[in-house]
Amino acid sequence: MLFTARQFQFRFPRPALIMGVVNVTPDSFCDGGKFLDPGAAVAHALKLVSDGAEILDLGGESTRPGATPVDEKEELRRVIPVIEKLSAQVKVPISIDTTKPAVARAALDAGASIVNDIAAATRTDFTMWKIVAEHRAGYIVMHAQGSPATMQENPVYRDVVRDVSGFFSERLGMLLNEVGVPMEQVVLDPGIGFGKTLEHNLTLLAGLKTFTKWRRPLLIGVSRKSFIGELLDAEVPNRLPASLAGAVLAVGDGAHIIRTHDVAETVQAVQMAEAIYARKKNVD
Repeated sequence: MLFTARQFQFRFPRPALIMGVVNVTPDSFCDGGKFLDPGAAVAHALKLVSDGAEILDLGGESTRPGATPVDEKEELRRVIPVIEKLSAQVKVPISIDTTKPAVARAALDAGASIVNDIAAATRTDFTMWKIVAEHRAGYIVMHAQGSPATMQENPVYRDVVRDVSGFFSERLGMLLNEVGVPMEQVVLDPGIGFGKTLEHNLTLLAGLKTFTKWRRPLLIGVSRKSFIGELLDAEVPNRLPASLAGAVLAVGDGAHIIRTHDVAETVQAVQMAEAIYARKKNVD
């Protein structure tokens, strides 16, 4: 299985890729405000790469539940200088976490290679997908119910695993047949924490193997998210152990990319888990 993002290629099976989060925002739930200055954001990103991140995911608009939308001009002001500086210094793909086609285009022009699209479920035209096709960029199809402002008000599913699987089937067909985005450029993300209750999130994590049937890389992001706090009564600074548990179990069930705020710890946990999983096949 091949994943391509412009000049970058990853062929699976291979060790899971760790995607480091760089929030250039004042209000992200985990580290909002810490890296709003471009210099601080670049320094943090370089540290994540040195810790083992093989992808950097850069965002200029918080997507936490209840987040206030950011206008296009402000989002561009936050992210483009960082992408320009990083693309000249790192040899890993940079992902732009955005819902706006104009921001995606500017980020790709500045040196990004992947578009991480949390609005993939609500798109009503092909503008974003055409930009991805034109740039031969990687594209992360994330499932979400509603917008960040409203997604946690009352999320409802008939069967969350089946519903998300149906979404992937529909979007994969549209990307290929309507716009011509090759499957090699697509990553699937079930959107843990995006329009899901605690039970929905746990059920999706328990059912990850269902999504491997599409033979596309599967991205999982559980890092310090609110469902961990709800389950374990833990505040954001105290959610690392549970985040690592989620990452390790996800890799065991077929996840190919783990998105995290804590790169060094996640790299170590995943490498240990993969060493055991590799030998478990022989024992079984």
